[in-house]
Amino acid sequence: MNIAVYCASRPGNDPAFSNDAYAVGRWLGECGHTLVYGGSFTGLMGQVASGCLDAGGEVIGVIPRIDELVERQNPRLSRVIFTKDMADRRSEMIRLADGFIALPGGLGTFDEVTEVLSLKSLDLVKGKVAFFDTLGYYSRLKSAFNAILERGFGEKEYFSQVGFVNSVEALEAFFMS
Repeated sequence: MNIAVYCASRPGNDPAFSNDAYAVGRWLGECGHTLVYGGSFTGLMGQVASGCLDAGGEVIGVIPRIDELVERQNPRLSRVIFTKDMADRRSEMIRLADGFIALPGGLGTFDEVTEVLSLKSLDLVKGKVAFFDTLGYYSRLKSAFNAILERGFGEKEYFSQVGFVNSVEALEAFFMS
């Protein structure tokens, strides 16, 4: 399975973020999944790629032809796909992926994963979406999703393949269910 992982190009302010990113990557590699991600060697992006590669997995980096992003290209990538811009990168990652994981990240991570969720709500994207909730990072987002449902701005089926997990074991159970 190709799994797109969205996450920060920064490490965050707690080692747990990097540790979990590496563990998720390692799980992907050990299970024979292919990691599809933004292609950087920095931050959580670098950790998830290292975990996957260290476990013998395949890693596809999808990188926009933007100088500062090309400069951060992970030299260990199994394959690299260059895109025109960020919008094309989002589209290419979605096209390649059979499932999605959001590790902690900033605005870019939210931009990417909310596009996936929006397309899922229109039934234009298949596959599960897991939010890896390191240190409760996504607890407020989970509350926001509940508010969407409670206030009548969404349908429960929009979220039927969306899960919040906080361990690799829970991640595996979510994708295998």
